[in-house]
Amino acid sequence: MRRIRSVKRSVRFPVSSTLLRRLALASIIANVAIVVTGGAVRLTASGLGCPTWPRCTDDSYTTTAEMGVHGVIEFGNRLLTFAVGIIALAVVLAVLAHRPRRRGLLPLAVGVLFGIPAQAVIGGITVLTNLNPWVVGLHFLASMAVIAAAYALWLRIKEPDGPVTPTVPAPLRTLAWITTAVSASVLVVGTWVTGSGPHAGDHGAARNGLDPTAISQVHADGVFLLIGLSVALYFAFRAVGAARAARAAAVLIAVELGQGVIGFVQYFTHLPAVLVGAHMLGSCLVLLATLGVLFSTRERLPAVPPAPAEPLAEPVGAGA
Repeated sequence: MRRIRSVKRSVRFPVSSTLLRRLALASIIANVAIVVTGGAVRLTASGLGCPTWPRCTDDSYTTTAEMGVHGVIEFGNRLLTFAVGIIALAVVLAVLAHRPRRRGLLPLAVGVLFGIPAQAVIGGITVLTNLNPWVVGLHFLASMAVIAAAYALWLRIKEPDGPVTPTVPAPLRTLAWITTAVSASVLVVGTWVTGSGPHAGDHGAARNGLDPTAISQVHADGVFLLIGLSVALYFAFRAVGAARAARAAAVLIAVELGQGVIGFVQYFTHLPAVLVGAHMLGSCLVLLATLGVLFSTRERLPAVPPAPAEPLAEPVGAGA
């Protein structure tokens, strides 16, 4: 009787699957938002608005009036990290409160939660290294990793708990993985382009020393390759009747084309801050669309309930 009461207390406030999905979606949106606001910090030359870390100044954890608008922008972005962390913590608690317990959700939720302070520490290192462009790039890529984990969690919540089965032939799954790798490399090279350009985050910050024109061409070549692979996937998925995967590939192509237009316009208009910020948002959308294609090449089947145990046969003559 005591055990039954303890179980009832533990599920007094169960979390529905709908609420869990909404919290996971909020985590994705929040992590994308902090990438965009982090870009605003750099694009407004507020990267050293708080000149040290974890304090804002040597004597204060908060910005001061003497630091002006740059201090407000940088400190505001730091505060947003706490908001993102609170959402991630809410997701972890919701996963724990959800009934029945879902296999595989907790590791992803905890990964997102711990990824946020890790990303914040890298952000602190960027300040302590006076916005070293390589560390700034790593800070962005860490955010991409957290967004990827948050997306995987959101998708896993929507799926049943059965075994995973492919929805396309093995060669197309391999091609989807290659496309994902190329997409990741485009993001990495994009940070090199940023590190060579004018938006350093502070007027005195160093650049990575790469030739902006040459590295931009490398980045553009990667984008062309990515679009070509995505188009190939779209037609291949249609050829094998994988409608869901074809739709995901079509979304990816649309996002890539939009991102490519922004990239070319910003390059030929000498990198206006507004377009650079839009390009950062586009990078997040490209990542999410790429993951959408990758995950569309497989599906998880409903879990098969265990067969009821058959009663043991009564020995002959037992009732005699």
